[in-house]
Parts: sequence; C-alpha cells; structure tokens
Amino acid sequence: MAKELKDLTKRSENYSQWYNELVVKADLAEQAPVRGCMVIKPYGYAIWEKIQRTLDDKFKETGHVNAYFPLLIPKSYLSREAEHVEGFAKECAVVTHYRLKNAEDGSGVIVDPAAKLEEELIVRPTSETIIWATYKNWIKSYRDLPILCNQWANVMRWEMRPRLFLRTAEFLWQEGHTAHATREEAEQEARRMQTVYRDFVEGYMAVPVVRGVKSETERFAGALDTYTIESMTQDGKALQCGTSHFLGQNFAKAFDVQFVDKDNKLDYVWATSWGVSTRLMGALIMAHSDDNGLVLPPKLAPIQVVIVPIYKTAEDLEKISAKVNVLVDALRAKGISVKYDDADNKRPGFKFADYEVKGVPVRLALGMRDLEAGTVELMRRDTLEKETVQFEGLENTIPALLDDIQKAIFEKAKAWRDSRMVKVDSYDDFKAQIEAGNFVLAHWDGTPETEAKIKEETKATIRCIPMDFDTTEEGKCVYTGQPSHRRVLFARSY
Repeated sequence: MAKELKDLTKRSENYSQWYNELVVKADLAEQAPVRGCMVIKPYGYAIWEKIQRTLDDKFKETGHVNAYFPLLIPKSYLSREAEHVEGFAKECAVVTHYRLKNAEDGSGVIVDPAAKLEEELIVRPTSETIIWATYKNWIKSYRDLPILCNQWANVMRWEMRPRLFLRTAEFLWQEGHTAHATREEAEQEARRMQTVYRDFVEGYMAVPVVRGVKSETERFAGALDTYTIESMTQDGKALQCGTSHFLGQNFAKAFDVQFVDKDNKLDYVWATSWGVSTRLMGALIMAHSDDNGLVLPPKLAPIQVVIVPIYKTAEDLEKISAKVNVLVDALRAKGISVKYDDADNKRPGFKFADYEVKGVPVRLALGMRDLEAGTVELMRRDTLEKETVQFEGLENTIPALLDDIQKAIFEKAKAWRDSRMVKVDSYDDFKAQIEAGNFVLAHWDGTPETEAKIKEETKATIRCIPMDFDTTEEGKCVYTGQPSHRRVLFARSY
C-alpha cells in the first residue's frame, strides 16, 4: 500500500480543505488574479477535454448541432422574461463603457467617461435571451422546427464564495437550446437530455446519480419544469451535476417567436435548455479521490497507463526501452493513452508519488531484474494494490483491467451513496440524519413555505422528486404533519 500524501489534509479532518488542496496539488487548477476566477491547468483541462469530447459526440448522436452566440447581451433582453431576470439579476456582470484612456496625471488607464454605452451589456450568465432573440429570425413555419442547437462557451455569474470548479465567477459549460412545434416534443427533449447526462455521468465519470424533478422553488428561473441529476460527495452533500429545463412557451412569448403550424394557425414555439459545466470536475474529484490524491476513472483519465523504468546506466535504459516501446505501441493501437516516463531529471519514487496524486489508473514499473525475469510490477490506483505480473501479454490484459477499474470505482461510489440514503418519518430523525450527512427521503406537504422553513432550520434543500425509484406512498409531512402522497429527496448541498 502506498503512503498517504503527508502534506495533504485528510478528508476525515477537513473535507473542504482536502478538496481545495488536492485540486492544486494534482495540477488541475489554481486561483486566477481576478477574484472568483480560476486558471484550469493543462492536466485539468485534459480531463475537461475528454468530458467535452464524449458529451459532444453524444449530443450529435441525438441530432444536435453546435453553434455560437454572443458573449454580451443587451440589458433590455433580460427584462423581457420577468422570472428569468429576477433569477439572475444579482449575479450579472455589466459592461457600461467601451473605451479606456490614459489618465492626465500619468497614473495609468481610466475609463473614458465619454465612452458610455447607450445601453448596458450583460456578460452572458446564460444564453436563453440572446438565443431566442435570434430564433425569432430563424423560425417562421413548422418546417423550420425543431431547432436542436448546442454551444460550448464560458459564462459569468458573480460568485461571492468561490471554490475551484464548484463555484467560480467564470466557468466553462455547454448549453443546449432547442425549439419545438409541440409541448410533447419539448418535454420529451428535456427528459431525453437528462437521460443523456445520467448515462454519461454514471458510465464515464463512474458517479452514481439520482434522476429527478426539481421543486418549484429550486427550478431554473423561467422554466416550467427542471429535470436534474444529483450526486453525493464523500462528505454526504449533494452536488447537482446537470439540469435540463422544459421552458414551455415563456421565452417564445417574451421574444414573440411564433410559427405557422400544419393547420395554418399561428402558435408560439415550445422550448428547452440544458447544460453541464466544469462543476463536473468537482463531482469527479469529490466522488472518488482519497488521502493519496486523485482517483480517476479510466475513461476520463488523460493518462490511463504510465510506465516507469528503473535503471542505473544508459545501457540499462536502452534495454528496458526496447522492450517497453513495443508494449506502448500495442496499447496505443488499442486506443489506450500511455505515457512512458523515461525522463532522467526525476527519481522513480518522485514519479510514483506524482502519478499517484494525479490518479493515473495503472502504473507499471520495470527494472533490469524484471527484464531478466520477464515480469513487471503493476499497481492499480483505485485500490493501491501492487502485484508482479508477466510482461508478455500485457497488451491484452490491460484493457480488461481498465474496464474492471472503471466498474469497481462506480460500484464503490454507489455502495457508499446507497448506504447513506435513509427514510425518515419524524422531524427529529430528519434533523439528525441531515446532520450526519445523509440523503434523506421524507414526506413533504408540497408548499414552498414548508420547504423554506426546513432549509432555514437545517440548511437542507429538496434536491429532487426522484424518478429512478418509486417514492409514492401515503404519509405525513415531517415538518407540518399535513398529508403527503410521496417522499422527496432532501440533503445539504454544494
């Protein structure tokens, strides 16, 4: 077993501090000079690229196409949908001037007061308004529908309590915006994309989620329904990993987007929007990693296999490399990302520690004795188990090993989540289970007032009304004692 990283705070001592330190030590990201923003470093961005590439393929498989819309949105656009602007008003960054000039006293640049914009521009917090203003020009008839657009972009939402990946003022995401001729098509689209997200997060990130519908209080500003997937972090909190919104005709009416239907009648378009962001990076870290560093599922690991030679002379390295390079080529031919680290500026022990912190799923170490015996030391990152295996045939056994690691990581996270999901029927029990860091299934009377009081007293919110399992049953609200017809999922959250 490898030693714990000595200068990394243990999860059991301070989970929040452990997370903050790990993001930096694993070379994923760092704080930017601008408060609330982050620099995503190459290793972190390589993981995001894999997330992006996989999701982009899945979107295109379901008929979506990519486009790009402006970063700056006229302030008047946000005023057209009242609930939407209310939801984002406190998070918006506003551009008021378009020019700088040198200060007369030579102290530096200042905003030129003569360059005030006639209408302020909002730095994109989300793109519904600018996109629906554009769709008005694209849609005239049912023949123009559906429109299935996605964009990969950055957004700005002013964040007072930033945390790398989880909450930053600027973050990267994708946002899908679709237009449909009927309510049924739009609702089906919103649910379909929720399922796409679920399949990706569970199948690639190895993070189990609960699919559900948000309560009215928690739904997206301007939506009629918000479909969500909720994961559990190792400290028992919920993390919203992706949302898909059925917007009804709200934005079409706000921007007067009408079409002539098959019966030659004029109607408003039905809409959806859906998105995931670099917050998925936070979910990935918090679901699997340990006191030794990152634990990455093989499907998203930038380096799936690292090979470290152990040698004394250049002649030894040459002999080892001749053997290893054949294996590297064979693994790459199977689509596996391999790094052969034969750099002579770091000792093997340093390399081992570095790749362990970075969560590389499989590590192979090979010295002259191994070369003579036809063996290699293999360590899998998820269990930290080492074994000596035959070198011959590794190109055939490693793909199966990576599949096994992917499955094992998911099953471990799922077992943890399932063990922390409890049913309660009294408010005292509710408070105790929330305090213990559990997902709580409890009856709720359906009123925003009760929801608000529970949040105020326990800091727990309704994460969703679950869809993946039946919570329909008669009971009484844990807070008011009023009749309830189903349980909902409560938890504290990030």
